[in-house]
Amino acid sequence: MQFDRPIAGYQLTQKKLADMTLELGKGMLLALHLGHLKDTVGVTPEQISLGKLNSAREALKIARECRAILGGNGITLEYPVIRHMNNLESVFTYEGTNEMHTLVIGQALTGLAAFN
Repeated sequence: MQFDRPIAGYQLTQKKLADMTLELGKGMLLALHLGHLKDTVGVTPEQISLGKLNSAREALKIARECRAILGGNGITLEYPVIRHMNNLESVFTYEGTNEMHTLVIGQALTGLAAFN
């Protein structure tokens, strides 16, 4: 509730919810597509990198947007959003999702390894 009105009743919040739902749906379709490829003709490591990079990147964006919707409450432990966001940060950074998968994809696109 904000100013005696549900937060979801505001236009910008509904836009954020719609955008998050769209990205979640696209990520699910990509995961289903990659799973289907794996079960039929096989997948390449580069295709897996695309899926993992997109999933981690969009999940983190969605968690950040959810935190922003909650305003100051989004950084408290009253809501689980900040915990999820921190967990996603560790996956995105610690497991090398951002850099390593980006380099794998870049090599597939250019034929040049830039790992050094």
